[in-house]
Amino acid sequence: MISPKDLEALLGKEVGLSRWFLMDQERVGLFADVTEDQQFIHVDPEKAKTTPFSGTIAHGFLTLSMLSLMAKDAVPRVEGLTHSVNYGFDRIRFISPVSTGKRIRGRFELIAINVGTGEITQTMKVTVEIEDNDKPALVAEWITRHYFS
Repeated sequence: MISPKDLEALLGKEVGLSRWFLMDQERVGLFADVTEDQQFIHVDPEKAKTTPFSGTIAHGFLTLSMLSLMAKDAVPRVEGLTHSVNYGFDRIRFISPVSTGKRIRGRFELIAINVGTGEITQTMKVTVEIEDNDKPALVAEWITRHYFS
C-alpha cells in the first residue's frame, strides 16, 4: 500500500516490475477463441513454421491485455482506493512479436499524475519485456483513473 502523497513522489520513477508470465500456446489459443481471431500465425504451429517468425506468436492485443495482470502484480495499491478504471492510452507501439513459449513481464514508470478530489489520474509508461530479447514486445502510455471513498 502507498499513500497518494507517496505516489506523487514517484513521478518520473519506476514504480514496479512484474514477475514473468508465460505466453504458451494454450493461452494464445484461448485468446484466439475469445476474440475469434484464428489467424494461423497464432493457432497453427505447423503452418506458422513457414513464416519469418518460425512458429506461432501471441496476438499483440493479448500482450496488451496482460497489462492489467502485470500492474496488479507490480504496481503498489493506493490507500483508500475503492476502484480503478482504464481511462485509455496515449500511445501504444508493438515493437517485437512474442513467440509462443516465451515469457513476458511489465516495467512500469509513473510519467504523469493528477490528484483531484476523490480521484487520481495517473499515466504509466509501460514496457513489456520479452525474456532473452533485447527489444520489448510493446511500449505504451497507459492512463488509469483511481477513485477513493
